[in-house]
Formats: sequence, C-alpha cells, structure tokens
Amino acid sequence: MLRINNIKAPLSITPSHLALYVKEQIGMSADWLSFKIVKQAIDARRKSDVHYVYCTDVEVEDEEKLLSSCKIYDILIYKSEEKYYLPQKKSALRPVVVGSGPAGMLAGIALAEAGLKPIILERGKPVPERQKDVKSFWNGENLNPESNVQFGEGGAGTFSDGKLMSGIKKDKYTSKVLAELVAAGAPEEILYLAKPHVGTDILARVVQNIRQKIEKLGGEYRFQNKLENIVVQDGKLKAIKVKNPQGQIYEIATQNLVLAIGHSARDTFEMLYQAGIFIEPKAFAVGVRIEHKQELINESQYGKFAKFLNAADYKMVSHLKNGRSLFTFCMCPGGEVIAAASEPNRLVTNGMSEHARNKENANAALLVGVSSQDYGDNHPLQGMYWQRELEEKAFVSGGRNYFAPIQLVGDFIKSVDSKKIGEVKPSYTPGVTPANLKSFLPDFVTDTLKAGILDMDNKLHGFAHPDAVLTGVESRSSSPIRIKRDESLQSSVEGIYPCGEGAGYAGGIMSAAVDGLKCAEMINSKL
Repeated sequence: MLRINNIKAPLSITPSHLALYVKEQIGMSADWLSFKIVKQAIDARRKSDVHYVYCTDVEVEDEEKLLSSCKIYDILIYKSEEKYYLPQKKSALRPVVVGSGPAGMLAGIALAEAGLKPIILERGKPVPERQKDVKSFWNGENLNPESNVQFGEGGAGTFSDGKLMSGIKKDKYTSKVLAELVAAGAPEEILYLAKPHVGTDILARVVQNIRQKIEKLGGEYRFQNKLENIVVQDGKLKAIKVKNPQGQIYEIATQNLVLAIGHSARDTFEMLYQAGIFIEPKAFAVGVRIEHKQELINESQYGKFAKFLNAADYKMVSHLKNGRSLFTFCMCPGGEVIAAASEPNRLVTNGMSEHARNKENANAALLVGVSSQDYGDNHPLQGMYWQRELEEKAFVSGGRNYFAPIQLVGDFIKSVDSKKIGEVKPSYTPGVTPANLKSFLPDFVTDTLKAGILDMDNKLHGFAHPDAVLTGVESRSSSPIRIKRDESLQSSVEGIYPCGEGAGYAGGIMSAAVDGLKCAEMINSKL
C-alpha cells in the first residue's frame, strides 16, 4: 500500500474524478489496483487560490517504479492500521452503561460485540418520542426535564451539527467510531473529510440503527430508566438502584458500570458525590451564541470561490490583554440556535445544523474560560451551581418564558440595550427578547467578549457586523466536574468507569465515543 500526500486539486475535481486526475498528473499508463481517499481538506489561506488538498491510499502493480518516478507528489509506503477488537468473554453479571450518548453507544457496541450483553439505561426517551417533546418545547409548550435536547436517545449530540472533528490522534479507536457511524447510516464522506459532520437529521436515524445493532447482539436498552443510587461493598460496586417509568425503584446486580451520563446530569453528579465517589472541579467555559448570515461567512472565507463550495465554517481564538481568551466552539454553518434547557426556569442555548447546512444563518458559541477562582469556591460541585445561577439569570432576562435574551453586536460593543432586530434574523425558538447581556453575564465574560469579537473581526472580516446577533446563555459546552479515575479507568469505587464528556474526559462526539470504546476495552480485559 502506498500513501500519496498533499495532492492539490482544483475545486472542479470531485472525489469521483480524483483517481483519474492523479493518474493523469503522474503520467501512469496502468490502472490503479485500488484507490481510496483518506482525507479531503479545503485550503483557503489564499483567497485567490482556494483548492482541495487530498491524501489517498493506492495499490499499483509496480510500487518501486511509482516511488522512483513520481516527482510531483509525496509518496510513502504505508501499512494498514490496527483494527479495534475485543475478544469474546462471559460474565455472570451483565455490564451496565448509563447514558446513550456517543460514549454510551460505542461502549454498548463494543461490549455487545464481545458477547457481554450490556444493559443501556437512558433516563430519556427514544428518538421519535424525544423529537416530539423537543419540538413541543420549541413551539412554546412546557419543558420536559427528562426528555429534551440534553436527555434522550443519542444524548445531546442528537440535536447538534454532528461534528466529528477532534484533537485526539487518528487510530484504531477513531476508525472504529467512524466505521460504526457509516454502518448505521452516516454518509461515507465522514471517512475522509478533514472536517466531517453528520447533521442532526441523519444522526436521529443513526442512533436508532446503533440501538438495533446492540439489541441484535444481545444488548438491552431501557428508556426512561434513571440511575438513582449505587450499592458499594468494601470499595467495590455490587449493584445499582434504578427508577423505572412508573417511579418504582429496582436493583440491578453488576460489577461493571460505565458512567456515560453527559454534562447535564446534575442530579446524578450530586448523587455520586453523596455516595462518596471522588469528584473534583474542572475548568469549563460560558458565553453566548453569535449568529451571522451564512453568505457573509462564505464570502469572508472563500471569496470568489464561495459559489463552488458548501457552507463555510470557522474556528478562532483570541488571546487578550486582560489575560483571558475568547474562543469559538461548535460552529454550525447553515444552522440554527436552539433552546437546550433541561431544568425548569433555567435558560440554555446550543447550536444545531442539518446535514445540508442550508439554513440562512451561521452560528457558533463564543466562550470564555471559567475556573474556581471565578466563582470563589473549591467545592467539587460549585461550578455546577454557578452555571445554574447564570442560567436562572438568563431565564429572567429573557422574560421568564424560555425566550432567549439577545443583543446585537453593534449595541453590545457600544454598551447600549438592543431595542430591535437588524438584518440578521435570530433563529432561536420559541422566541427572543432584546436585552443587555450585562444583565446576566459577569463582567469578566462581557469584557472578554467585547475585546475578542473586535479582534476576531481582523481575522474574519464581518465578524463584528453590527447586526450580528448574540444569544445567551451558552453554559453547557463542557462538564464543570471531573469524576476522578485511575490507570484502569475506574473511579474511587472499583467497577465504576466514569466515561465521556460528563465525567470530564471528552470534548465532543468523537472523543466521547472513543472514551466509550476504551472503557469497554478495560472492562473486557478484566473479565
């Protein structure tokens, strides 16, 4: 196998035409034995020359000839990577996975494939019922605290852009995640795009197909079943207590529990802390969503080439004189800002895109880091309580009806209240209320936002457009706690495996899913 790196191709060359294009560039007469795209990226550093950059794996009859004769490409001998695999095991007590987000789903797949018949507990509902509850809330009806954007099949990722970028290295774990997503219905392009995404519309189908696979392998899903407590004896997990949909408490005997509970399971955090699980505070971030017209982002990123490409994205960070940084997170091209509350009388925003990314606006979180020094208490759960207070203030600022408080960027920079909406129409439902962000955000956040937005405008022209909309509050970008675990990925109680984003060990769909695989691997190795 040969790997060809740094293949520059004009935007007119689509993936289906790449094999012929590379062959013509090299001057090959024979056909490829195999040709596989490994990566496709867009190089838009020079607006006068926006082009694709590809990496491919190929097989040819005469490798030595190609290696010695090709002068235009960087070609290396490449060995296929190791495959993720768990040996078949048996256990008298079935492992339990709490949570069906990316970490829980992939842990469930791995354990099921190993023959261990996991039980997956999900406090929320299956996707079809969950979608009805979420849409009802967005239409102005009551919030369901157990079925919303945070809780339910697929976790918070189901209502997101479905981005699969990650800072972790590409290896057998990431390959396994991508392969499972494609097998469950995600587009094959996620296997090679530099910035892959699935989209909320496709993710809703994918997570249901993953459930069906786990069930066919002997696993079991229990929806609207909530972890209520743990039973510990001599420092080891013996059982868990679960509340069923009728409100009855029952017990499951188990020695292996994957805690893939997500970053919004605040009542579960409190229960674990009371049960003696070692938890420590973790830095997190808060801020707002910024919303522009997508065509402005396209033009700024791609210039005259924008008409040939899909909706543009961005990722920026601004290090400021006040010692803080402002960074963008979870950018949603052609998407919408959504109501993501999971607790009554608290307001939370997030971003979401469908696979086509064809809505009028682009949005992203603008976040400022928060540490225990900012909320003045080292109690392990104080960051969570501080988040709650912020969400309560945003709820009041929006009108106490889950309308989100908004402020135009131009007004925010001038420190004046917004009175009306400009050319960027807010996408958040059930509605918005023009307000002043200072009514609920701390000074260190608003000061950093102001300086950072102006600095980012130097990097992406139009970012500080006066009609761009700031929507608050974005408070659930990451978990405010970390459930401490050792080298075997177990908590202070043997048999409990804190996992994914909620436990403080991941920062998105891909890294959470990989963490789920690693926890399953540890359980399998112990049996």
